Amino acid sequence: MPTGPEPTLPAGGPRKGDANRFPAPTDLPESGRVPRNKVMLKKKVTLLRGISMIIGTIIGAGIFISPKGILQHTGTVGASLAMWAACGVLSLFGALSYAELGTSIKKSGGHYIYILEAFGPLTAFVMLWVELIVIRPASIAVISLAFGQYILEPIFMPCAVPDIAIKIVSTVGITLVMFINSMSVSWTARLQIFLTFCKLAAILIMVIPGMIQLFKGETQNFKESFSVTDVSITGLPLAFYSGLYAYAGWFYLNFVTEEVEKPEKNIPLAICISMTIVTIAYVLTNVAYFTVMNPQELLASEAVAVTFAERLLGKFFIAVPVFVALSCFGSMNGGIFAVTRMYYVASREGHLPEILSMINVRKHTPLPAVIVSYPLTVLLMFMSDIYSLLNFLSFARWLFIGLSVSGLIYLRYKRPDMPRPFKVPLFIPTFFSFTCLFIVALSLYADPTNAGIGFAITLTGIPAYYLFVVWDSKPKCFQKLMASLPTLQACMPV
Repeated sequence: MPTGPEPTLPAGGPRKGDANRFPAPTDLPESGRVPRNKVMLKKKVTLLRGISMIIGTIIGAGIFISPKGILQHTGTVGASLAMWAACGVLSLFGALSYAELGTSIKKSGGHYIYILEAFGPLTAFVMLWVELIVIRPASIAVISLAFGQYILEPIFMPCAVPDIAIKIVSTVGITLVMFINSMSVSWTARLQIFLTFCKLAAILIMVIPGMIQLFKGETQNFKESFSVTDVSITGLPLAFYSGLYAYAGWFYLNFVTEEVEKPEKNIPLAICISMTIVTIAYVLTNVAYFTVMNPQELLASEAVAVTFAERLLGKFFIAVPVFVALSCFGSMNGGIFAVTRMYYVASREGHLPEILSMINVRKHTPLPAVIVSYPLTVLLMFMSDIYSLLNFLSFARWLFIGLSVSGLIYLRYKRPDMPRPFKVPLFIPTFFSFTCLFIVALSLYADPTNAGIGFAITLTGIPAYYLFVVWDSKPKCFQKLMASLPTLQACMPV
């Protein structure tokens, strides 16, 4: 039996300098069989695993963090509940649009691959650049910090959890997730299914007692739910950001299209089932919160779900932060599993170093793509707090998601004969993309600092594209460094 480090080899299929061609070079056959001379990602994402990926990634820290952010920017109970419902509908529109894109363009990569096919390599690289250095590390850092907060909450009660303890535990959590994703696709998927049931259990623990309180007549916090004087127009984009962050995750199945069994059937079905469950769960959870907390108490709470459980569940409240921590862990796991496929595809298209398209020959995991965001994620966790990170990443994220859905509209006219097994009315992508781009534009006025930073970082992607992709005559020392990376990776134990 051979021992020693396991090699990591380039994925099968040709690399493309000009990726503006439609066929996927490494699309798997419908049978799921892989040629013996190629190392490829396998079709292991079934309908159940697809649903668990979407629900398990959406329900993370958002429902336990965002109630505070949405209420703060809407001002009233009624407006906050309406915002939750509106964000659910808007996310469903985006998810349906992605269902069409995912069944028409049967390539992994999500936003990146859709922008690439619709608008060309420059726009796609700028999106990838921002995703790599801002969106992905910041979003992982947000959910990791929430994981650390909630898993330590029972230990330090009634005292506040020290920030340094949260950040250390968060680092341990993200390291464990990275390790699992590096070792096995099957174990990652099975873990995601288990954690999805934990998430739904956490939601039910809060919804059922809350509904009982509501039926008992605990409605005092819902009186005068709407007050026009308390609603700020400039606060609406930030409220939308908080709500859309809570629903973020509906697009992750499109990141692994090439690994989905029967994608033309399972992608739309998984999206529709998941979004229906999540929207109902979110609205009912927020209604439950307001049966025991008034707006001022909710805003003053550092951990909304824990405060709710302390008041209503007695000694059983200790289970809630544990379930919430597991929920955050599942969101970390699903997000990392999905987004690594974007880096894998981008490397295959020639927009990232070749090392990121390498797959471990025994475990069939894209190990380099899994760990590439790790250093910056940990750095952001030790530099920022959750809410500043949330506003920081939102501008760029929703700019490019809106642009991706705009690409669907463009492709309807550019490629009218393209096969579309699932097709949505044109109103849906039009409304979604316009709303996203309008909110992004308005956020430049509402939060010029964070939005301005996001905009400036986005612009840096343009010179980066010409430096790293277009410029062929790079110095020999730079070329040797890039060429040595695969050799270094081959020597890396896994």
